[in-house]
Amino acid sequence: MKKKILFICALSFYSVSWSQSSNAKSAEINAKVSELISKMTLEEKVGQMTQITVTIFEKQGAKGVFDIEKLKNGIQTHHIGSILNVPNPGAPTLQKWQETMNVISGEAIKTRLKIPVLYGIDAIHGASYTTGATLFPQQIGLAATFNTELVKRSAQISAYETRASSIPWVFSPDLDFPRNPAWSRMWESFGEDAYLSSQMAVALVDGFEGDNNVGSKYSVASCMKHYIGYGSTTTGKDRTPSIIPERLLRQYDLTIYQAAIKAGAKSVMVSSGEINGTPVHASKHLLTDILKNELGFSGVIVTDWKDIIYLHTRHKVAETQREAVRMAVMAGIDMSMVPEDYSFYTLLLDLVQKGEVPMSRIDDAVSRILKMKFELNLFQNTVANLKDYPKFGSAEHIEEAYKTAAESITLLKNDKSVLPLDKNEKILVTGATANSMKYLNGGWSYTWQGENSDTYAADKFTILEAFQNKLGEENVLYTKGADLEIEDDGEIQKAVDLAKNASKIVLCLGEKNYTETPGDISDLYMSKSQIKLALALAKLNKPIVLVLNEGRPRLISDFADHMSAVLQCYLPGNEGARALVDILYGDVNPSGRLPYNYPKYPNSLEKYNRKYTESISEGEQNDDAKYEKSYSPQFEFGTGLSYTTFKYSNLKIDKAEISSSDDVNVSVTVTNSGSKAGKETVLLYLSDNFATITPEFKSLKRFQKINLAPNESKTVTFTLNQKDLQFVNNDLKWVAEKGTFTIRVADLNQDFLLK
Repeated sequence: MKKKILFICALSFYSVSWSQSSNAKSAEINAKVSELISKMTLEEKVGQMTQITVTIFEKQGAKGVFDIEKLKNGIQTHHIGSILNVPNPGAPTLQKWQETMNVISGEAIKTRLKIPVLYGIDAIHGASYTTGATLFPQQIGLAATFNTELVKRSAQISAYETRASSIPWVFSPDLDFPRNPAWSRMWESFGEDAYLSSQMAVALVDGFEGDNNVGSKYSVASCMKHYIGYGSTTTGKDRTPSIIPERLLRQYDLTIYQAAIKAGAKSVMVSSGEINGTPVHASKHLLTDILKNELGFSGVIVTDWKDIIYLHTRHKVAETQREAVRMAVMAGIDMSMVPEDYSFYTLLLDLVQKGEVPMSRIDDAVSRILKMKFELNLFQNTVANLKDYPKFGSAEHIEEAYKTAAESITLLKNDKSVLPLDKNEKILVTGATANSMKYLNGGWSYTWQGENSDTYAADKFTILEAFQNKLGEENVLYTKGADLEIEDDGEIQKAVDLAKNASKIVLCLGEKNYTETPGDISDLYMSKSQIKLALALAKLNKPIVLVLNEGRPRLISDFADHMSAVLQCYLPGNEGARALVDILYGDVNPSGRLPYNYPKYPNSLEKYNRKYTESISEGEQNDDAKYEKSYSPQFEFGTGLSYTTFKYSNLKIDKAEISSSDDVNVSVTVTNSGSKAGKETVLLYLSDNFATITPEFKSLKRFQKINLAPNESKTVTFTLNQKDLQFVNNDLKWVAEKGTFTIRVADLNQDFLLK
């Protein structure tokens, strides 16, 4: 007992000491910021708020080569505070990044106050704009792991390799909350659940920023995006309007940002869209009243590409670009990703000089930017010493990417235990996505749209190559079978003919590489060419293993019943093919789970936490059993099969009745009742059975991933607090109402009463 007391005392001492040290460091940085601002001219301040793309500094006709006069004009004449993007022609080497940053920092050191330039990049699944970097699954795949420690580790490695590239700022994590599965950036999100998204957001922020040690040479500043409502367009297409009541924004979207802010996220990028007719860049309510004042966000608010300009040219809420600048800065924007000219600088300078934007707003913005630069230690160190990064692209990092991919890949169907495959069988590998790295990595990989992954990741295995590596080329038959879009009966016939010589067929289907507007679609179904191939192969009556490589759930209901097994790979990154093939042959037991409902039909897009009225058919209003039958996604959120079986028992809660101040402690026993070791994600859902705002059918409140050997049992415990019982009412207040709640874990449930 004495040792326990001493440990608690020691822990308290170190906690207090760390807090005091953190406060002292913060006070020191604030003093430095104040001192520096007092020395700055208006021009220097406005320059700090200006972000320019690196490519405008290149020599004409010489891609990737700086025109020093152009760079001098940007840094010394216009005092720009930030640069983003990738020098031409593509993903530079570490040495090229070092050379680039040396040139930029060399110009910055020549300025009067020697303020370093803050460089930002879309390193969203690894240092994805550096040749040889370790690429992890895209964010939707990270969510599918339901493993926050694994996700945090991926961010730590990404930060390490991004800093090795001399870049201190990443435009990640993506905290968008997609409400339409057709949206082209769904794969950049954590899926359809706000709680899962918030937990993953914290994991990424902690990993990127080194658990609040962002000044380390192995950490980077994170940038939450895209605040707010960006993923909920009514059309399902990128950068189109959203209609979202504030009550829903607060109950779902805002909670994800709140969690990341609490974790210490240093910056936020603003949504390019509009909500209820107001572009977010023009909303003082969203940017200043809620984000800065209510949530206490003290970091930098940066725009997305050209979005202040778009207030005038696209949204049509500003009659001139000058008015657009005034509107955005007064709404709360701190930095403008202009990014291809100095219009923001010139116009804002004029606005301040004429008293239309107060100096107080400028000083607030600049203090936030300078604070982040000091926190990143940019005044001491801006260019990486490559000797400090011996693990860049190392076997250790690659192994982590492999493990993450392996835990993300989700087995959705396995009829008659067709999987694992037998290594002695001859198989046919076919399908449009079977033999290219583009479909494993997706967008934001080496280039914006990821079209050059086969070049930059030439040393990595495609799905076909991973099969050949495991079995030998003589045991793997291959033909493309189908193009992603173009129907080719000859290719289909080749696949059908080859399949006659195989025991089983591995059919790889999916989407092209894309992000943003180039990924917009008008049809959620899998492409006709691929459906035609699937149906032709199904006529052979051979077992077909469907492998999906896609950023969003493309509908497969036309042929899903003919598939013996279905695996969702999402966009698993450079090590995804190895992980997939190891799963298919049972060397790895699958453990991923769907982070969204996989819809069956284009007009049946209910989320797992649907309202009761969303799926009622005519005449079924009072029949719960029929109601359940009318709700039928292809696969539900949380679906994920294993090669072993898990049994749940002894669901217990410590109180049948609670007051408005009580927590609820929940325990459940999970047993591996099969013959293989496996990982199981225990999902705890809560239902508020009756409420003044129509309640959800169920809502995820906790999850935990555990590893169990055959016949092993573990008791998993969770604690629910009062916030878990609350919802946002029509007065925009979080409330919990008295009544009965139901806890659901697997096929077990328990009720308790809030008095």
